Amino acid sequence: MNGASSKGRGAVLVHVQFRQARRNEELTEFVQLARSAGLEPLDTITGRRDRPGAKFFVGSGKVEEIKQSVQERQADMAVFNHSLSPAQERNLEREIGCRALDRVGLILDIFSQRARTYEGKLQVELAQLQHLSTRLVRGWSHLERQKGGIGLRGGPGETQLETDRRLIGKRIKSIGAQLLKVKGRRAQGRRLRQRNRLALVSLVGYTNAGKSTLFNRLTGAGVYCADKLFATLDPTIRRLELGGGVPALLSDTVGFISHIPHDLVESFHATLDEIRDADLLLHVIDVNDEGPSRIDEVNQVVDALGAAAIPQILVFNKIDQTSGACSGARAKFAPRLNGGAPRSWVSAATGAGLEELKQLIRAALSQGLDARAGRAAAEFASAAGH
Repeated sequence: MNGASSKGRGAVLVHVQFRQARRNEELTEFVQLARSAGLEPLDTITGRRDRPGAKFFVGSGKVEEIKQSVQERQADMAVFNHSLSPAQERNLEREIGCRALDRVGLILDIFSQRARTYEGKLQVELAQLQHLSTRLVRGWSHLERQKGGIGLRGGPGETQLETDRRLIGKRIKSIGAQLLKVKGRRAQGRRLRQRNRLALVSLVGYTNAGKSTLFNRLTGAGVYCADKLFATLDPTIRRLELGGGVPALLSDTVGFISHIPHDLVESFHATLDEIRDADLLLHVIDVNDEGPSRIDEVNQVVDALGAAAIPQILVFNKIDQTSGACSGARAKFAPRLNGGAPRSWVSAATGAGLEELKQLIRAALSQGLDARAGRAAAEFASAAGH
C-alpha cells in the first residue's frame, strides 16, 4: 500500500452520497472495511454532492470540517469511501495535515494483512505496487532531491522519484515472472483434472456471504472463516462428495466487493482463473443483504474474467438468520430472479438445505459433462473427416 500499514490507528471516515449516481457505496460496509483494516473509526463525516470536486473531491467547507475533526480527535488519517486521484490525495493531505486514504488503498491494506500463502502475498504486493506507481508524485521534498551524477557524463543525475519508479517497475516485472510460474503449475493441475474427468465447481460471491463456511460444510475442510470482510484470500481446492457417480472438486476463492480495485483483479488473475476454468459456479448470496444489487456486482467481476457463460446456481445462504425462513428472502429477491439460473436456499452454519443443493449440483454437472462429451465427439468427427 502507498504508506505504512494502518493497523491500530484512529481515522475519520468520509462518506459522500452523489445524487446523480446509479448506486452509492454503503456506509455500513465502509465502516466494516475500516474496522477490517484495523482502524478505529473516531468520527464519520457525511455529505451530498452532485459530482466530485476536481481539487479536493469534496467542497472546501467539507474539507474544513474534516480538518477540524482530525485535529479534535487527533486522528492519524482521513479515509474516503471513494476513489481519489493522486492530485486529490495530495491536496487533501496538505489541507487537513494528515494522511488521506481512499477506498482502493483501504482494500489493498486489508488484502496485505490477510494474504498467507506465497502466491497470495505476491499477488497483493503486485496490486500495491501497481497502485503506488500512479501516486509517486506526492510533493514530498525527498522526491525532489537528486542523486549525485557519479559516473554520469553531463546532466544533473537521477532524481529520487525516477529511482523509485525504476525500482518499482523492476519489482513488478519480477513478481510478474514468478506469477507466470504459478500460472503454469495451475495449468498442469487443470490438465490433470481433465484427464481424470474431474469437474470443477467454484464458489463465487460478495465478501462475507458465507462462502468459506459453505466450503467447509460441503468438503469437511478446515478453511479459516470469520464474520468479517475478506476473511479468506488464498484459494483452496478440495474433493466434493456428491454421490451418483459424479466426481468433482470444489474451489473457494476470494470474495468480491463493489468497485473492486482493477489492480487487484489483474494481479489475482492466476487465482481467479479457477473461476474461468470451472464447469459450474455456485454464486453464494447473503439473504440478509438489503437487495439484489450485490448479485450484479459479483456478476460484473465474473463477466470481466470471461466466465459469464459458465452455468451458475444461485445459493441463498444464512436462511437461519432470516425471520420467516425463506419466505421473506424469496419475496425480496424475486423481482430480479424471474427465470434464469437454478437457486437453492441453505444455511451453511446449520447444514439446512445442503442435500437439495447437492442434487442441483449433480444435475448441473451431469448435464454439463454430457454436453462436453458431445462437443468432443463432434470435434473428433470433424477432424477425422479432414
